[in-house]
This record gives sequence, C-alpha cells and structure tokens, in this order.
Amino acid sequence: MPGPRDPRDPGRGGNPGQSGALADPFPRDLARYLAASTGLPQPTAVRVVADMATYFSETVEEFVRRRHVELRQRQRKNHEIWPLIAAELGQRRFAAPGLSERQLRRIVYG
Repeated sequence: MPGPRDPRDPGRGGNPGQSGALADPFPRDLARYLAASTGLPQPTAVRVVADMATYFSETVEEFVRRRHVELRQRQRKNHEIWPLIAAELGQRRFAAPGLSERQLRRIVYG
C-alpha cells in the first residue's frame, strides 16, 4: 500500500526537508540481496523493498491521518479510534526527521 511518498515514483520520495539531491529511495543492494537469498524474481524483490521503505518512511502525522481515515471507514467512532491509534503509535517505527549538518554536528559534538 504505497503511501504519500512512494519510493517507486521517481518524482517523489527522499527525505522531506533535505536540500540538494534526493537520496536513493531505498538501498538497491538490499533488493539484490533479497532476491538472491529468497529466490524471488528481481522485480518482486524490488517491489517488496520499495513497499517496506514506504512503510518505514511514514511520519507520525501521516500515520495518524491514514489510520484515522481507515478506522472511520470501518465505522469506528472517535472515542474508539484515539485509544487504538495511541496504542499503535507505541508499536511503530517512524522515519527520522531530515537533519541539517549543524544538527548532525550537535548530535556528535554536543
């Protein structure tokens, strides 16, 4: 289920807020490794890695909005939805925000 930043779409993806050239949307060597280790055809391995990259690139805000829409479509009410989303947030990994060189230096050197 491709999200708003689908790495299969070359016009989208990368790190939001990052200036300069866009990063490779996913590690191509990972797709090659997956194909070799599982026997999956290369196009299928590329699709699996791209889907995983999309899944893990979702921000907290994107996740909350997407889950709210999904749960409303299942006829859930807000008083049921908010506790579910809050519990799910604790079980998910989210993409790191884009960091400037200065922010990176401050992480390393304080």
